Amino acid sequence: MAQAAQTTEQLEKVFETFNRVSEELDTSYRVLQVRVGTLTQELAEARSQRLQELAEKERLANRLALLMSELPGGVLVVDGGGVITQANAAAETFFQQAGGEPRPVRALDSRQSLLGKAWPLLIAQASRDGSASENATELLLGNGRRLSVSRQPLSDANEELILLTDTTRLHDLQETVSRDKRLSALGEMAARLAHQIRTPLSSALLYVSHLARPSATAAERERVSAKVVDSLRHMEGLVNSMLTFVRGGPVVFETIELHGFTEELLALIEPLVNQAGGELNVEIALGSGENIISGDRDELIGAVLNLVNNAIDVADKSLCLDIKISTVGGALKITVADNGPGVDADIRERIFDPFFTTRVKGTGLGLAVVAMTVRSHGGKISLHTRGDDATVFCLDLPLLSPGISPAAVALDNHESTQIALFDNSVALKTPVLSGRGFEQARQRVGGDL
Repeated sequence: MAQAAQTTEQLEKVFETFNRVSEELDTSYRVLQVRVGTLTQELAEARSQRLQELAEKERLANRLALLMSELPGGVLVVDGGGVITQANAAAETFFQQAGGEPRPVRALDSRQSLLGKAWPLLIAQASRDGSASENATELLLGNGRRLSVSRQPLSDANEELILLTDTTRLHDLQETVSRDKRLSALGEMAARLAHQIRTPLSSALLYVSHLARPSATAAERERVSAKVVDSLRHMEGLVNSMLTFVRGGPVVFETIELHGFTEELLALIEPLVNQAGGELNVEIALGSGENIISGDRDELIGAVLNLVNNAIDVADKSLCLDIKISTVGGALKITVADNGPGVDADIRERIFDPFFTTRVKGTGLGLAVVAMTVRSHGGKISLHTRGDDATVFCLDLPLLSPGISPAAVALDNHESTQIALFDNSVALKTPVLSGRGFEQARQRVGGDL
């Protein structure tokens, strides 16, 4: 009996434990169901978000592809071997042969005829002369297009981005503007020459009318005839100066030793300054070595004397002229400074333009010929104002290096001389005027602004 009671008690405990465990399992199952539901919802939300991101990326990719297709500039991607891996429609259009059938942008995108081609070979075949370099920044194609080329390496890959810009229209506009400027410059030159000739021509006509008077005596006729000749010679000088500037002549290059050149130059400057009642200050710093230049002695002397005569003519008070001749950094530097009224800042850019003058009787060719002479010798001319308001013209001429002949310098300067006519867009490629002795050179360039 006691054993049965004990067995019953044990069974009750087992059932109690079973019920408790069943309740715990049921509770855990419910918690697990809630957790599975939460995770399922989170997974669905993450999947939906991921799909939205993929859709957005696809939309952006399509948008970028459309923008790339519609870009007016050409875009190419070149791999490390120089082979084109990507190209947009504009790039296809740029390299389309002249006379080819126009195709819509979409068709060009689908065709992608540039893919797989080598970039160096492509530009060599497409360029007009067939010799374009793969690193060229500008291309002239056989179909008449002009392209500007920009390159940018892609840092995240062994590739390079090439941007092509069609500058054909811009070049045509620049040509049109340049042509208009040339025509304007020629018109201005003709107008100024006509203005310069009008005064002596009017004087000559007036004097000739006096010769027709029956009452004129022989002495009056001789005097009037002399004035007519003077007026005609003035006109002839104007025309000759213009022709000299425009056409020029061959430069006789020779080796010029600077010490002898300086002595000869100062011997000609000193009497001019003394005759004008001025003061001359000279500073020479040529060093002890043998310094030489290559050039036309008469032309160079005439150019400096032109600056001296110009300073004398514009002096509005007692003239004070400072001349400095030195060698600095492989160049001969000649500075001419005067105490004249100076040059206004608004006309400095035009001071070396032909036919530009601020004087009533000036031809406007003096400084223009000086600039042409200096540049034809491979030098530079500049104008600035000193601290004491003195106007300073500075001529820089290259010294002749050992082993270089004057003939080689002459050939190089003859090929590279370029003188601007009124502005930098219009140039005359011409050698400087020929020299036939100092007096003739001085008459051609003599002292006018």
